[in-house]
Amino acid sequence: MSPEQKYVVGVDLGGTNLRLGLANRDGALVARWSCPTVGIRDPKLVVDLIRDGVDHLGRQASVPRRDIHSIGVGAPGITNVEAGVVIATSYLMGWRDVPLRDLLEAALGIPASVDNDVNVAAIGESWVGAAKGTRDFVFLAIGTGIGAGIVLDGRCFRGAGWTAGEVGYMLLPGTPEVPVGRGQPGQVEEMLGGNGVKSQWQLIWKADATTLPKDLTATEIFDQALLGDSLAIEILRRCAHILAQLIYNIALVLNCPLFVLGGGVGMHSGLRDETQRLLDQWGTRVQPRLALSSLGTDAQLMGAIRLALDIGQSQTAHPD
Repeated sequence: MSPEQKYVVGVDLGGTNLRLGLANRDGALVARWSCPTVGIRDPKLVVDLIRDGVDHLGRQASVPRRDIHSIGVGAPGITNVEAGVVIATSYLMGWRDVPLRDLLEAALGIPASVDNDVNVAAIGESWVGAAKGTRDFVFLAIGTGIGAGIVLDGRCFRGAGWTAGEVGYMLLPGTPEVPVGRGQPGQVEEMLGGNGVKSQWQLIWKADATTLPKDLTATEIFDQALLGDSLAIEILRRCAHILAQLIYNIALVLNCPLFVLGGGVGMHSGLRDETQRLLDQWGTRVQPRLALSSLGTDAQLMGAIRLALDIGQSQTAHPD
């Protein structure tokens, strides 16, 4: 990356929000921009939003477009990294086989790199987050859905069909065993995802068993568990048991010493602590360490910046 082209853009593309960051060649953020994406499904409209965001970042930081070298994107779905194609996303966007890299390069005139959002978050944590310096780890994103970014020997492992890390569909004791249709939440997601935790709470809620309202979010339930509510404690323990089983099984297969927990549900300290307690109790064969994401909501953004920087480094190392 030459001094004349010393900025890159990272994009965290979600079904409800779009977040962009402009970074210098050292990876330091110099400007941010965001906008909602609710109800916007047309890929061309999303690319137009990204182009507008890039222009806004340039004006905000007084950086001309010619000094922006490349762009990296974390997309919420199965992504063919080699082709730059988003194969499928959730119902929030409904994409199928979208050539996002080509669309971005045509709109912006700069090289682009596209990957699954959870993989991108794992790259961010590996670069400047909780997994920095760790060559083998798993990033678990637990929010509305559940996914894993797997890093082995310092490289992101994506699988033959680009679907490695779809752990929300694992079959575990205590989770439903019914077949799951395309685009539907997985069996583990139905228990451990944000809506799943909320549904569990509503199923066992009784007015004479708790003073808490029936309509609580997953994190609110976990907060109340730490404050001593017995019904909330039961939900927290159920969720920790499922998460501990998930991590234990992955650790047996991959022998990774570290699991980084991200996402709105995954980053709750109560869930982490109870899950770690169970793993320590079971840990005759595996003893993985759990860490909360140190980047939080910026994990995907920083990973996308790393993708963009890697384009520049690759072109510098292998000039045309």
